[in-house]
Amino acid sequence: MNVATGRRLGVGLISAGWMGRLHSRAYRAIPDKYADLEVTPDLVIVADPDLANASAAQRQFGYRQSTADYREVLAHADVEAVSICAPNYLHREFALAAAAAGKPFWIEKPMGISAAQAADVVAAAESAGLVTGVGFTYRHAPAVEYAKTLIAQGAIGRITNVHCKLNADYSADPRGARTWRFELGKAGTGVLGDLLSHGFDLAQYLVGSPVGAVSALTETFIKERPAPGAGTGHNAAVADDAPMLPVENEDYAALLVRFGCGAAGTFEATRVGVGSRCDYGISVHGTAGVIGWNFERMNEVEICSGPFARDYGYTREMSDHRFGDFARFQPGAGMGLSFDDLKTIEGARFVRSVVSGTQVAASVADALATSRIASAAIESVSSGRWVTVPEPTGKTTFDL
Repeated sequence: MNVATGRRLGVGLISAGWMGRLHSRAYRAIPDKYADLEVTPDLVIVADPDLANASAAQRQFGYRQSTADYREVLAHADVEAVSICAPNYLHREFALAAAAAGKPFWIEKPMGISAAQAADVVAAAESAGLVTGVGFTYRHAPAVEYAKTLIAQGAIGRITNVHCKLNADYSADPRGARTWRFELGKAGTGVLGDLLSHGFDLAQYLVGSPVGAVSALTETFIKERPAPGAGTGHNAAVADDAPMLPVENEDYAALLVRFGCGAAGTFEATRVGVGSRCDYGISVHGTAGVIGWNFERMNEVEICSGPFARDYGYTREMSDHRFGDFARFQPGAGMGLSFDDLKTIEGARFVRSVVSGTQVAASVADALATSRIASAAIESVSSGRWVTVPEPTGKTTFDL
């Protein structure tokens, strides 16, 4: 059997914004990059409340149908799997509806506006016996996969401490629109959910152990922003006379953490960091070495051998065929992957989960674990104390 004659997997998309379009590109790339899956995603139907946006996605990516009603996606007889790429406050509704329809789903993070909403999603998916996928994109960078392998093999000894940063400037302009991302009722948290959910997952994935306790502080540096005009997301237009509206969640967060394995850690994130474009990085320190990675240089990893090694010091290794799924995309080092390629890897793991019935993609249980860390951080900010994070429940994959 080959891709041309192999299984077709009917796919539906809910919300056709930037992330929905990345999911669509990933599905289209899978037969080329993952021919061994012998599965061709069949783009059946796309839904967006803006029908013009749904129709544009239909034309661009080849969906057979478009609609303004997400329920038509879930009711479609040919749809076997669903991508949910809507704003945070809609995730619970859409995920619960997908679970009720018996459709495996690939959902973006954070999975709702609170840990309670994320827990509802996990309960619904597990009750329905569904495999799932979650958009923890950075764990799929080949250099990260290589780092995870080295850490698991004991290359840096016993892990002592971790430092993770997710610093960005996408909201650094104080005249940027006060979109839904700055509203408690629509986004929930600010950087804790938008950026640090990635960092929490990445750290737990590399360490292989959950965050067990946190002490946190947050700050909102830009207290008001102008009301949005035309457009959506970070690119929403702002009229000269737009009224100013309050920013309701945090621009910045910093956490001290303890991992279940005994390691310590620090996390920092900002969305208003002037000069930080996508400064998303992590360093894992051990008794015999250090491994570091940064998304701005995502195709390489820095490794420091321990103080007793003859070659003590940092070495830069560039991604090649030894690193995760790199060889599916490029023939040799120096020819880097892109963010879109990481979404293709992510999508392929979701598709593999669906067709095999085995959870190999990041799961909704992984997303709940990060939501619980964020919730504990919020409690810590309020109380000024260390807060215990509940142990992960459900089918997590960060610890496999």
